[in-house]
Amino acid sequence: MASRIETRIRETTTRGEKAMGIFVTSGFPDPAHTVEILQAIDEGGADFIELGMPFSDPLAEGLPIQQSSERALAAGASMRTTLEAARAFRASSTTPLLLMGYLNPVIRFGVSNFFRAAASSGVDGVILPDLPPSERALVAGAAADANIDLVHLIAPNTSDDRIRHVDQVAGGFVYAVSITGLTGTGHGQTDAVNEYLQRARSLVRKNCLLVGFGISSHEDAMRLSEHTDGFIVGSAVIRKIDDLFGSDAVSGTDRAKALTAFVRALKYGKPTQ
Repeated sequence: MASRIETRIRETTTRGEKAMGIFVTSGFPDPAHTVEILQAIDEGGADFIELGMPFSDPLAEGLPIQQSSERALAAGASMRTTLEAARAFRASSTTPLLLMGYLNPVIRFGVSNFFRAAASSGVDGVILPDLPPSERALVAGAAADANIDLVHLIAPNTSDDRIRHVDQVAGGFVYAVSITGLTGTGHGQTDAVNEYLQRARSLVRKNCLLVGFGISSHEDAMRLSEHTDGFIVGSAVIRKIDDLFGSDAVSGTDRAKALTAFVRALKYGKPTQ
C-alpha cells in the first residue's frame, strides 16, 4: 500500500504538475512561530513539508540552514518542541510531513522512541542525510514498525548500482541531490547536472524521484525537475522566513500571507493576489 507521501506525489504528477517539497527548520526564528510557518507553507501548495530537526553541526547544510539551526537552538528548539509542532500541524492538515536531520540526535533520543514519537505526532517520513543505505538497519526496523518512510539521498557521484539499491530500499521517494556540496549553493543548469538527473531517472523505477539543493526560484525548479517528479526548496524559504519573521517590521497576518505567496510562486511562477 502506498504511503501518504508517495500517494500525494503521484496524485500531483498525474495532474501534470511537479510535486513540491518545502524544507523549514523547526524553531526558526523561534519555536512559537513554527506551526504558523508550517500552515502558511501548506496554504502555499506544498505537496509535502520537511521539518528540520535543529542540530549543532549540520554538515551538509549551507550557511542559511546552518544559521537557522543555530538560532533555533538558541531560542529553545529541541526534539520535544519539534514533535509538538508536528503534532499541532497534523491536527489541522493532511499534507505529508517529514522530519529531516542527523543520526546522532535520533540515537541520543533512542531510535525506537524517536520513531514511535514521530508516528504519534503525525509524521509520515524521515530523512537522515548522514545515514548511508548500507547502515539503514540501525533504524529500518523501528521505522517500519512505526509505518514511517525512510527517504534516502543520491548525488551526482553515486554509482548506478548504488542508485538501484537506494531505489529498492527507500520509501516515500528518492532524494536526488543536484550538486556535490552544501545546500543553498547555486549551480546553474549544467550539462553534467542534466546528465546526472537523466541517469537517475532511468535507474529509479520503484520510487518517485525528487531533486533538491540549489533551487531558489520557479525557473530553477522547472529546469532542474525536467527529469524528475518534483523538487525540494530549502535555503530560499529559510531566507524568506528570516525576512518576514526575523523582525517586527511585518505584521503577523501579513507575514503569513507573504510566505504563502512566496511558496505558491515557487510552484506556479506567480504569487497569489
